Amino acid sequence: MSGNMNLTLKVWRQKNSSDKGRFETYKMQDISPDMSFLEMFDVLNEQLINTGEEPVVFDHDCREGICGMCSMYINGRPHGPKDAITTCQLHMRSFKDGDIIVVEPWRAAAFPVLKDLAVDRSAFDRIIAAGGFVSVNTGNAQDGNNLPISKVDADEAFASAACIGCGACVAACKNASAMLFVSAKVNQLSILPQGKPERMQRVRAMVAQMDKEGFGACTNTGACSAECPKEISLSNIAALNREFLMANLIDQEG
Repeated sequence: MSGNMNLTLKVWRQKNSSDKGRFETYKMQDISPDMSFLEMFDVLNEQLINTGEEPVVFDHDCREGICGMCSMYINGRPHGPKDAITTCQLHMRSFKDGDIIVVEPWRAAAFPVLKDLAVDRSAFDRIIAAGGFVSVNTGNAQDGNNLPISKVDADEAFASAACIGCGACVAACKNASAMLFVSAKVNQLSILPQGKPERMQRVRAMVAQMDKEGFGACTNTGACSAECPKEISLSNIAALNREFLMANLIDQEG
C-alpha cells in the first residue's frame, strides 16, 4: 500500500462579491499525506485546468506560516483542525482516507469575497493606517541600548507583534469582531517607549476605523485566541479596553 488517500473536497466557488456562490464537489485521488494543504489545492487546480475548468482562487504567498494570506476555513475552523498553524503549515496527514473536507472563505461583511476562497482584507490595512505609526526624529539613528526597556515589556510587545493579520480571529468570532487583531497592533506599539507619545491618539483612531469598517463587537467568547495561528492572548483585548477608556477620559478632561 502506498499510504496515499482518496478524498472528497467540497469547495466554495464564487465568481465575485455580488455572486451568490455555491459549493462544488471534487474527488481527489492518490493524495500523499506528506503534501501540505495548499499543495493539495495545487493538484486540484492542475486537474481543473487540464479539463478546461476554472481553477480555484485562493490566497498564498510565503507558504511558511509567516504572511497569513492562506486564509481558508476548513471543516468549520479557520486554518483547519490543528492548533497554532496557518493553512500552508497544515499537512494532509491530518486527514484520513475517505474524508470529506469542506473549504470556505472567511465569512465576514468586512472581508468581502473577491473570488472563490480569496477575500478582501484591506480593512486591516486601513485600521493600521489610521494609527499604527510612531513619530521619530530623522537623522542619525539612536543607539538601541540607550532606550532602557524591561524584559517584561519587551516580551509582551514581542508577543503582541507576533500577530500576522491573517483574519482568523474575525473568521472564528460569531460577531466577526476584529478586537484581537486591533488590540495586538495597538499594544505592540503602546508598550514600548517609541510608541508612547501617540498612544492616546492611536487607540482612538484605530478603534474608530475598526467600527467604521463594520466589524462586530467583542463578547469575550475566546474563539479568536483559540483559533489564532500565533496564539495571540486575550489579555491584549483587556489592555486595549484600558487604553481606550484612559484615552477617552483624558480627552474629556482636556
